[in-house]
Amino acid sequence: MAVSRTDRSSKRFNLISTILLLLCICSKAELSSKECEDLGFTGLALCSDCNSLAEYVKDQELLSDCRKCCTEDSDDSTSKIIYSGAVLEVCMRKLVFYPEVVSFIEDEKEKFPSVKVQYAFNAPPKLIMLDDAGQHKETIRIDNWKREHILEFLREKLKPTSAV
Repeated sequence: MAVSRTDRSSKRFNLISTILLLLCICSKAELSSKECEDLGFTGLALCSDCNSLAEYVKDQELLSDCRKCCTEDSDDSTSKIIYSGAVLEVCMRKLVFYPEVVSFIEDEKEKFPSVKVQYAFNAPPKLIMLDDAGQHKETIRIDNWKREHILEFLREKLKPTSAV
């Protein structure tokens, strides 16, 4: 039985389409840090966190965005990054909604001389981590953090001379 030219072209087209589809699925398109921040993800999200999220959330688009914004898990990933200072940025009008952040500012902030509080209109609470030159290196949203989490994070991530 002879195979027609149309059948071969159709099979070739199907094969090429399948290969292109697999390439699109397998490639991990990463988003910029600004795009990730706008989606609610920070550079500190590990890819294992996305796997944990997948156990509870079935929204494939959200999981895909998480994977585009995550950092691969490793011993050298985020655990060893140390910053020279930080800016705690928050909207003064929204502080009433973040009692844990208020508690940190009022009771604990003086323990961290390299942390400055900056009020910005309509800004969600976030820590802007700074390098030795005072340049912005990373932004971490802290909307749902407890005071203890803020303290622990700053103790781990700020240079020892900065924290008491």
